[in-house]
Amino acid sequence: MSTSDKKAIGARLRELREEPRDQHGRPHRSREKWALVLRSAAGAAADELPGITSLAKMIQQWERGDHVPGPIYRPLYARATGKPEAEIFGGEPTPAHLWRPDGLTSAVTPDNEDRLKQVSLRPARLDVATLEALAAVLAGQRRLEDAMGPAALLGPVARQLDALAFMLRDARGPLRDRLGRIVAEWTVYVGWLNAALRRDEQALALFGRGEELADDVEDGTISTLATSFRGYVARQQGRPRALVRAAMAALATPGGHPAQRTFDELQAAQGYAALGEREQAQRLLGEAAERAENDVDPPPPVYWYSPAFFRLYIGMMHRDIGEYSAAAALLIAGLDGLPADQLDAEWLGEYRAALTEARERA
Repeated sequence: MSTSDKKAIGARLRELREEPRDQHGRPHRSREKWALVLRSAAGAAADELPGITSLAKMIQQWERGDHVPGPIYRPLYARATGKPEAEIFGGEPTPAHLWRPDGLTSAVTPDNEDRLKQVSLRPARLDVATLEALAAVLAGQRRLEDAMGPAALLGPVARQLDALAFMLRDARGPLRDRLGRIVAEWTVYVGWLNAALRRDEQALALFGRGEELADDVEDGTISTLATSFRGYVARQQGRPRALVRAAMAALATPGGHPAQRTFDELQAAQGYAALGEREQAQRLLGEAAERAENDVDPPPPVYWYSPAFFRLYIGMMHRDIGEYSAAAALLIAGLDGLPADQLDAEWLGEYRAALTEARERA
């Protein structure tokens, strides 16, 4: 969400709180009084909300446009004002099951869903079980995207990120850095969903934020992935220099996983090929192709970087430099080697198209 959008929502929230005014034009409700109104709207769950002073500070931040209310608080505003969420905040109403969107009920138990809800309200309750539940949600949604596509996941996952931003802001203690790594990965994943849907500006902003969060908690895997994904956006935009720049920046980022390095050598090679620098492209392609056959078990944030995936990308590279027979063979081998739960993924579309072209021109 852009800064101007946050400011617009903040102004709307302030207007709702301050109306009606007295005969002198002064608002009837201070932020402290509005905190009481929101707690009243929460009913039996009011005890789970922050205290009046803390909630009043949050209201001030929302009205200033520093942040926007997360999924926990949006329904409270709707109840307190009698206005639909969409009218106040824009978009669709908050779903009843924030952490278990449709199609993902098996990844999170009701107990874990309740745990996540409680910690969203009171970050001081953060514990190892909560972190494990969050990791399960994120991993499940990544797999779900392969079956359902990015459009179905963007809204729910972005709403979860709103709640996580609040959780991280108020989290304290030795587990905060572990939460920070999860939030960094979640941020980059929402960026990917935007990139997959060609919402390039939003994607790049999220990748930048993900880099910052990952650097704060010294997570080289996530910071490198965020930088690398800038290359994906550049490739979609037909900007080979920007593709090379992003790939080389990812290669230079400390702490990246070896599988990530293989991919970014391929990205750089593809950019150089598009620029007509065939010798440089073939050198990088040869180095990456040799490494790609090593069956390195990638960590969850880059789980798709398998030898089969690399065969697909290398096959597309051979298509780009006019070696169509080699391209077709590699693309077929890559598709045959993918796990069954990835075979319907939308991101495979460009590789299937590359195979069709390679077969026609071989």
